[in-house]
Amino acid sequence: MDAIVVLSSPVLAGPALGAIADLALRTRFPSISLFPQYAELGGLLAYGPRPSMLYREEGQMVAKILRGARPADLPIVRPARFELLVNLKTARQLGLVVPAELVGRADRVIE
Repeated sequence: MDAIVVLSSPVLAGPALGAIADLALRTRFPSISLFPQYAELGGLLAYGPRPSMLYREEGQMVAKILRGARPADLPIVRPARFELLVNLKTARQLGLVVPAELVGRADRVIE
């Protein structure tokens, strides 16, 4: 095993994310998750939709249903925008050099 991918799961959300990021760092494994807060908590990378945008879209769907739309008639909506977060502090602790091209494309860089 060379790296850790933290998948989407309600079990892994919240406090568990910080524990996983800490464990990955202590065991010297590069790691990525789709949760932006994962990189904020010490994970190396995060790439996924912004949660606030997902909540907004969910709210719009709920509003349509409350106005009488049938859930089966509503389209499946995919996120339109994804964010890339790079944690350079973690990269340094792991002894990794993050390519400048990746840093340049990041929406947020944690130093």
